[in-house]
Amino acid sequence: MKIWENNRFLRGVLAALCLVAIAGCDLSPSRHSGDDSVVPGNLRRVSYSDLPGWRDDDVRYALQAFRNSCRAKIQYTGRVIPDRALVEEKCNSLPSASADVATVRAWFESNFQPYQIYDDSYSDKGKFTGYYSPVVQACRTQTAKCSAPIMDTPTDGRNYKGVDSKTLVKNRIGRVIYWIDPIDLQDMGSATLILEDGQKVKLNVASTNDLPFNGVGSQLLKRGIKPDGGYNMKSVRAYLKQHRDLANELIDNNPRYVYYREATNFDVVGKMGVKLSKIRTLAVDDSIYTLGMPVYISTNLSDGRKFRRLMIAQDTGGAIKGWIRGDIYFGVGDEAFEFAHGQNARGEMFILMPKEYEYVKPAK
Repeated sequence: MKIWENNRFLRGVLAALCLVAIAGCDLSPSRHSGDDSVVPGNLRRVSYSDLPGWRDDDVRYALQAFRNSCRAKIQYTGRVIPDRALVEEKCNSLPSASADVATVRAWFESNFQPYQIYDDSYSDKGKFTGYYSPVVQACRTQTAKCSAPIMDTPTDGRNYKGVDSKTLVKNRIGRVIYWIDPIDLQDMGSATLILEDGQKVKLNVASTNDLPFNGVGSQLLKRGIKPDGGYNMKSVRAYLKQHRDLANELIDNNPRYVYYREATNFDVVGKMGVKLSKIRTLAVDDSIYTLGMPVYISTNLSDGRKFRRLMIAQDTGGAIKGWIRGDIYFGVGDEAFEFAHGQNARGEMFILMPKEYEYVKPAK
């Protein structure tokens, strides 16, 4: 069954109804309709009452995360692109930081239209995992324990795009800044390093080699190897540290490599270049979605509790691909790790687009 809306057809129906009913229907086109744009079949216009738990969410925290997006350079890329001028209007009319939850909720409802997202098979359910910013041990020089280099993006002209991680590491294509256990490096985004003398260093992601991510957990699954506790980060990491030879083989089979840069403060920064917000930042597929936009999700946490929150799409990840695919940012350190490592649940996803903009521009 088709789930998309044919806007021209609907306008025709509305026009006919207005002529019959002599009602005060406003058929004037939106001020921002876009050029040759259509609603993709993956989006279905819904009301806020269709968002599970919408009225129970304290959306003030999402507003602060959206405010951070407005301060950054929103990236108008992907297949679902909002109208740039309208987004700027929304950013210029934000409620104050002291506004109560009812005021903030009313602002979102007045300014954004929710669309439910479906995948390519017309399913309304997708997968929601979690991530965090780890605190890990590292070294200034190579040791038996710290054997994998953390490198900054090459500045000597050598190509690194499309070059697999094994080649990059072997040939040191990049400036080595610190050393780490290669297993800890596999699921590391932005991180806090604790060096041998206790000094703390903050690293943010600088760039990647643009090759696909082939995680060690998924490789274990394909080989039929199941660690005690399952395929979550904690169990996989513990298993690999007990089987170092296998770990090295799996790591070499992951072609993706991430470069890092040392940060001037301890804020955790994502793909947009803004500070990530605990349980309000969502990593999405930025080949589909414009980063910076509000997204509502309805899923469950690893302990079974319902998680229904207005999030802001501020980050992305090598394994985050598809229409209904999100990675929830849980924060920094061990507590965040406990939530993130077991997070893997099905759920629904809705994107909020500027209300006056009736069309979503497809990829060219």
